[in-house]
Amino acid sequence: MYSRQRIRDIYIWCKLRGRSLYEKLVTYLQRKERYTPYDLWIKKNDLTPDMQKQAKKDVESFAYKPVISIIMPIFDVNVKWLRLAVASVQKQIYPHWELCAVDDASCKEEIQEFLRELDNSDPRMKIKLLEENQGISEASNEALHMATGEYVALLDHDDELSVDALYEIVKLLQQHPDADMMYSDEDKISLNGSRRDPFFKPDWSPDLFLSFMYTCHLGVYRRSLLYSIGGFRKGFEGSQDYDLVLRLTEKTDRIFHITKILYHWRMVPGSTAESNLAKEGHIEKSLKALREAVNRRAWKASVRKGLVRDTYRVKWEIRHHPLVSIIITNRDNEGLLERCLKSIDSKTAYRHYEIIILDDNGITRQTKYDSRGLNYRVITYPNHIPPPGMTNLGAKHAMGDMLLFLHSDTEVTDGIWLEALIEHAQRKEVGAVGCKLLYPNNRIQHAGVILGITDALRRNVAAGHSHRFFMNGDHGYFNMIDVVRNYSAVTAACMMIRKSVFEEIGGFNERDLPNVYSDADLCLRIRNRGYLIVYTPYAQLYHYESMSEGDEDNREMQRKFEEENYFQEKWSEVLAKGDPYYNPNLTLEREDFSIRL
Repeated sequence: MYSRQRIRDIYIWCKLRGRSLYEKLVTYLQRKERYTPYDLWIKKNDLTPDMQKQAKKDVESFAYKPVISIIMPIFDVNVKWLRLAVASVQKQIYPHWELCAVDDASCKEEIQEFLRELDNSDPRMKIKLLEENQGISEASNEALHMATGEYVALLDHDDELSVDALYEIVKLLQQHPDADMMYSDEDKISLNGSRRDPFFKPDWSPDLFLSFMYTCHLGVYRRSLLYSIGGFRKGFEGSQDYDLVLRLTEKTDRIFHITKILYHWRMVPGSTAESNLAKEGHIEKSLKALREAVNRRAWKASVRKGLVRDTYRVKWEIRHHPLVSIIITNRDNEGLLERCLKSIDSKTAYRHYEIIILDDNGITRQTKYDSRGLNYRVITYPNHIPPPGMTNLGAKHAMGDMLLFLHSDTEVTDGIWLEALIEHAQRKEVGAVGCKLLYPNNRIQHAGVILGITDALRRNVAAGHSHRFFMNGDHGYFNMIDVVRNYSAVTAACMMIRKSVFEEIGGFNERDLPNVYSDADLCLRIRNRGYLIVYTPYAQLYHYESMSEGDEDNREMQRKFEEENYFQEKWSEVLAKGDPYYNPNLTLEREDFSIRL
């Protein structure tokens, strides 16, 4: 930690310069001391000795003090890292643990010697030496059979737990003793002990979990539940944890996320922490685990590799060939509408759709686009109806089971976009689906909506677009741009929803939110009914947003400001809790998933 004088020096240095506090601190640390933003975050958030003392007092007051069994399979690891891994267990603030370590017939004699020493050092150490190598799945099962704790935590033989890891787990159990699965944030630790690459995760996101094993470390599970699903399975080595949790989450939804770094993943040469190229076989094992999960759940879907290495896609079959009503709102811009219609007609592979154009008193009837062959209808509306009202009107005239709300300033880029939206919108647990939208310069305009983001380019303190202005092709924070995942909301510039769900929630709120936030409000009402919001990168369109927006006068700005206040007041409790699909350790000042300081 810095001394008081050192902190005063930094403050004075910052005060003399005219940038934001965040930029000034980061610049100082990077230029003067070569620290990263994460280094600063660590200094701010790691436990001090006084905080550790208080945590130990807290443990004494816990009403529920379960034993946590730490499972550690071991094979031919450098003893140096093994010692550090074990030491991280011994240093735990929470004392009610047992270490169940199984050596899988390592070739290194020093490993057995160290484990024999451990076996006699502490009754909480349970050590077993296998005579024949059985693989990590079977070694993990041997350790699981040794466990007596109510919960099981998984620790690799060369990684480390934070000193408060088990404390935070049991602290959560004081409020949620029914928890069946808990996971935390994680980072990586180099050979010299420096920490980097923090992964600040979202809360439980079932679609993200189908895209990759994001919960990973630290994972803690109810032991009886692990027994009921048969433990680890042979044949999934390298992805045995992913296969385990896929099966476990079919039995429970009592899943909790602790938004703290409780696990340090060692960057040992040859490990997946050091490079995801290290273990070629684990990708195929993960695909195998996913395919078996799809079969167990009787889903009509296939499994394939994702857009980015080490990510996956569950591609749902489209059932019953639903009619899609594409509802396009247009206001005084014939050229944009023409381009939109042409792109739909020429690039859409799925042809079972109708187009409903909401026309502002005649401009659409004058369009030069040759619409022969297009199944479309024009509905004229009076000028005083706001955009959400136009969309509600279009939905009333729609004949399709699927509604696609689409702005006229969009352009389809490839043929699969409509099918990519339908495959998720047809799922009974899903309420609305959004896509990847690009500015004309190929930068991201929308890749999901995050609650609470303050957008520096707009007066916006209620929601912002994930990864806005990133280049298309940049995969984003832990590949979040290019995987199917859940968000709290998606934009209505291109949003698909079943008509039954739209009618169930009463459509867009055109009375209180005629200009802004009606789509975010719609999504939050959908979520209140228990549905998921899904973002898919497999539907991609251009969005010429700035081209369809005129200059705002003071009266329009005032109206939007009032609507923003309405939205914040209506959803104040949700906003106060924070977006469950966005980690509180990430900034709310930008949309780039940078660290919050």
